Amino acid sequence: MQERNWYGIETTDLLKLLSADADSGLSEEEAAERQEEFGPNELPDPKKDPALVKFFKHFNDVLIYVLLAAAVITLFLGHYIDTAVILMVVVINAIIGYIQQAKAEKALESIRKMLSLKATTLRSSVRKRVLSAELVPGDIVVLTAGDKIPADIRILEAVNLNVEESSLTGESTAVEKNSAVLPDDTGLGDRLNMLFAGTTIASGSGVGIVVAIGEDTELGKISSSMEEVEGLQTPLLKQTAAFGKVISLIIVISATAMFGIGYLFHDYETADLLLAIIGLTVAAIPEGLPAVLSIILALGVQRMAGQNAIVRNLPSVETLGAVTVICSDKTGTLTKNEMTVTSVMLKDNEMTVTGAGYSPKGAILHDKKPAKLSDHSNLQEFLTVVKTVNEAYLRCDEHGHWVISGDATEGCLVTLAEKAADAVERLPILSKIPFDSSYKYMAALVEMDGSKWIYVKGAPERLLKMADLEASSGEGVRWDEKMSQHANKGERLIGAAVKKVDSSILSIDQEDMKTGFSLIGLAGIIDPPREEVIEAIQQCKKAGIIVKMITGDHKDTAVAIGAQMGIGDGERVLEGKDLDRMNNQQLTQAALEYDVFARTSPNNKLQLVKALQAEKHICAMTGDGVNDAPALKRADIGVAMGIKGTEVSKEAAEMVLVDDNFSTIVNAVKEGRRVYDNLKKTILFILPTNVSEGALIFVSILFGTALPLTAVQILWVNMIAAVTISLAIAFEKLEPGAMERPPRKSDAKLLSPYYIFRVAFVSFVICGGILLMNALLANQQIDPAIVNTMTLQALVISQLMYLFNCRSETEFALNRNFFSNKIAFLVSGILIAVQLAVTYVPFMNLLLGTVPLEAQFWLWPIVIGIFVFTIVELEKWIVRLVRKSRESVKEGL
Repeated sequence: MQERNWYGIETTDLLKLLSADADSGLSEEEAAERQEEFGPNELPDPKKDPALVKFFKHFNDVLIYVLLAAAVITLFLGHYIDTAVILMVVVINAIIGYIQQAKAEKALESIRKMLSLKATTLRSSVRKRVLSAELVPGDIVVLTAGDKIPADIRILEAVNLNVEESSLTGESTAVEKNSAVLPDDTGLGDRLNMLFAGTTIASGSGVGIVVAIGEDTELGKISSSMEEVEGLQTPLLKQTAAFGKVISLIIVISATAMFGIGYLFHDYETADLLLAIIGLTVAAIPEGLPAVLSIILALGVQRMAGQNAIVRNLPSVETLGAVTVICSDKTGTLTKNEMTVTSVMLKDNEMTVTGAGYSPKGAILHDKKPAKLSDHSNLQEFLTVVKTVNEAYLRCDEHGHWVISGDATEGCLVTLAEKAADAVERLPILSKIPFDSSYKYMAALVEMDGSKWIYVKGAPERLLKMADLEASSGEGVRWDEKMSQHANKGERLIGAAVKKVDSSILSIDQEDMKTGFSLIGLAGIIDPPREEVIEAIQQCKKAGIIVKMITGDHKDTAVAIGAQMGIGDGERVLEGKDLDRMNNQQLTQAALEYDVFARTSPNNKLQLVKALQAEKHICAMTGDGVNDAPALKRADIGVAMGIKGTEVSKEAAEMVLVDDNFSTIVNAVKEGRRVYDNLKKTILFILPTNVSEGALIFVSILFGTALPLTAVQILWVNMIAAVTISLAIAFEKLEPGAMERPPRKSDAKLLSPYYIFRVAFVSFVICGGILLMNALLANQQIDPAIVNTMTLQALVISQLMYLFNCRSETEFALNRNFFSNKIAFLVSGILIAVQLAVTYVPFMNLLLGTVPLEAQFWLWPIVIGIFVFTIVELEKWIVRLVRKSRESVKEGL
């Protein structure tokens, strides 16, 4: 449908343009024809890869390519068992990755939902409920409080119509709507005669005409524009891709060199030499690593799901562990998106109010004690006024959550009354004046104790005039001071006043409201921070993570709320319009210097994320609204809210918080750091086996001797170590102090210089021990099959002992947490049982070319394993001493 400025067209012209009748609506035939023309009122499904494509994506790894090449060569050479084992390893790795990705996507699908299911529309002059998907342009829609708006609608009639638009604009308070025509250049947030799909009617009622459906709505436009936002590769994928390329390059160069040496300087048969080179290739490739990484990440996904965080793809699990900046929306993310009264200002005293949100748990305190209404008649009068002149109601839903029906501001005043130590009565209303933005108050005529009173609730500045206090140098000035003090805290203020009238009055109008009122008090209202957010932000700071608040709310409110939560300095704040005037360099500088950004547009959020990423920050963006979606997608990891989050924000994000709890992000950061540490430990554990195996083959080809292991035996050692004992590392707890160290650098290498040293050192120890064993056994003329089996067992036992070295990077292995990881002992037992089967079960002897060993032949493998454990613990002890010495020198400086 052609895009128009629907908000700038006169009502009569609008109805003609859409061929609609405000009194009768469309006929069923017209509606059917338009649905055929425009399609259903639904957001288009996101593009998804077919299941087969998803599966084959798990083969897209340079190491896998090398393995597949090795499989092809063994196939041509007729070594079908080798081919089958290699292919089995590759396929198992792909299956594991595919299953875990599918599980994560299925978990997310269960919480996706956006548009309302049904809407009330006029069809042939009859009101009827239809599926929102059946709405078409030109439909006349009737809306009441609590309805979720099903399409973009131009208002025809509005009665005290207030709409909650925080999901689209970021505004924390409801916006009052009307039907007046607006200028063509009116911004989205100021289109007061429009209702937008996905937002909610907070109070009042209205009638409107559908002007846009599905992808043509503002919601749909943002959804479509997200396809243009480039997603970024996670740090882990970048690191593993670079790691795989380096390993592959080394393998290819080594294999080529060894083939040349074997062919030119030794009399190997070409087929035998090719098998030896394949053995070298298979030995050097950590083919079990992709599967183990997938399993470790999948376990991280499951642990996060248990902590209310759904992760959509496996690599994103560890990305939060590398995050340096969290850019968070305010409304509904850092705050409850539930207005709360925090203070009550009366003539003679002030009171504080505890509790947050719509839950009536809390109290009104005077001198830190619950205020009894019998001792504070002015408080009782204030609460009676704000509860009586009120159209909102409080209830507990089926999930045990306290919710309101009606306007958020009115709802929090009802909650305030419920927190009183004594019951507060809602008086019957004899006559009322509804709220209107032109006069900014709501009034009611009530009768109490045989007298009639006008109760009024509204904007303080308006009530001060009605109480003849605006020009007063006494009481009026005191009220002004109180208002300024609380406004600077980011509080919205609502006043209550009363006026006694003649008992003969039956109704009230504007003439009764001009003067003669007595101002009782004011209520200070905020959208409160979530209780757990302040602590979560402090934990982020300890972990070296910067938290920035990016909101569509007003700057005074933003900076005040930010200060309460520990974001910013309580003074410095930038508005979206300031960002719009900046060039790229200024924008980058502002993104680094400021922590609070107010009145921002969706584009501003995207700009800030890009600016931070340009400075090498790994950026997380949290949010729940449609306006957050582009930035959520662009961020290194987008975090959407599961309860209040929109479908678009969930689809854009890599992670969804089921409980909308900001502290869950901190738990996810912990899990991300734990996963990454365990990934690195796993690599540190697996690589020495591959390098030592490769070194054994290398030495054998170099000196023209028989190969100590076959390709199938090498694959067996690699896989049995990877899918059994290496998995134990995935269950290691968070390293002490992990949340007190700064995030790793975005360009950090997967293998640090120390890790490279450790891999080389351990490989040398294992390879040297086995070569020494083989050299000594060669003089004893022992059966080569026995030596071959002993070599196989020495490798496996060395890895088993080295597992306990790797459970902590540099700490002593035999510490108080030695038995904390029961999985390590379970898989160790499994490995021992399997290796005994490899040695003594005839079928395994045939498959792997092993032979049974007598008891004395186990001595060498066991001694080599114990030697590896001891030497590595000695090396770790030396490293600890060196690091402590360096730290002492730094402290001395």
